[in-house]
Amino acid sequence: MALADTGYWIALANRRDRWHTRAIAATKRLTEPLVVTWPVLTETCHLLLARLGIDEELQFMRQVARVADIHEIHADRLPEIQALMEQYRDLPMDLADASLVLAANDLQNGRILSTDQRDFRTYRWKERQPFHNLLIEP
Repeated sequence: MALADTGYWIALANRRDRWHTRAIAATKRLTEPLVVTWPVLTETCHLLLARLGIDEELQFMRQVARVADIHEIHADRLPEIQALMEQYRDLPMDLADASLVLAANDLQNGRILSTDQRDFRTYRWKERQPFHNLLIEP
């Protein structure tokens, strides 16, 4: 499986995005399911609607329903999310990124599709494991 961050989805949808070609190529190479979180879905929908319009937002939702699993994070995990956001406050870490780090911990997998190079080079899953960004390193 590979985690999918907001920037990946935006790059797929927007042909003018500088990551578009890499996102398409990475998608074609994928042989495993994608995993997203509700915060990533919310952030992606907000940005697609604001930048590209309702048609692209709806297309994204159709695509996610076909190709991705949603990793559920329940309310009892909020202290863990807050601890991650506190740990990486100097970046700072947003809720979507914190949810992906938590998902990587839960799923024992740090493969990710993200345009956010700086942050996902810094974040660690299981506190020590670096992420493997499939948009940068196939």
